Amino acid sequence: MLKISDLNVFYGGIHALKGISIEVEKGQIVSVIGSNGAGKSSLMNAISSTIKYKGAIEFCGKPLTTKAHKVVEAGISHVPEGRLIFANLTTYENLRMGAYLRRDTKKVAEDMERVYTIFPRLKERARQPAGTLSGGEQQMLAMGRGLMSNPMLLLLDEPSLGLAPLLINTIFETILEIRKIGTTILLVEQNAFKALSIADKAYVFNQGCVSMSGDAAAIMADPIIREAYLGKTK
Repeated sequence: MLKISDLNVFYGGIHALKGISIEVEKGQIVSVIGSNGAGKSSLMNAISSTIKYKGAIEFCGKPLTTKAHKVVEAGISHVPEGRLIFANLTTYENLRMGAYLRRDTKKVAEDMERVYTIFPRLKERARQPAGTLSGGEQQMLAMGRGLMSNPMLLLLDEPSLGLAPLLINTIFETILEIRKIGTTILLVEQNAFKALSIADKAYVFNQGCVSMSGDAAAIMADPIIREAYLGKTK
């Protein structure tokens, strides 16, 4: 579904991504792990075309547009790090913003109900200003808003960031539920144990390069990865 070849990203004189190549197959959860500054978020921003890059990105066998709104139209939705919800709008209005490019009113209403089924708390908070939601509820809202564009591929950037352990478990269970409804997922996540435990395939980023890739279970079992990212006791 997604094929990235020789991707390079620069911030002035800083070479953030150095010839990255990755692939995501339809129906997979692919996790990208690595330390802070490894280039994980730069990867997501390049795919969604919110930053400039050099290299090739193909989606469903065709070159991916470099216009951000066209990326959404093509079937890719980005749930950014930090959630970036519209605090002054209600929960419902935030979800509707996720469907701003769509004209299929009936299907949008159906997808709204689907989001409410996945995240019942959002239905309870539908008329509440999004800025008054808890951190976990705001993360649910960001993910729900991403789903409202009816994407084929969902980009999740650090969905567990700043959440309590119990809520982290809920978020990862929800990611599996989203995959069950047919959405392919590319996940960037600092919680390497959780990210690898739900993924089919994984990439390890180190200083802007891919240092390891392959089956997620095999990467989780690798002694070097266990010591570096999972802790010796895992």
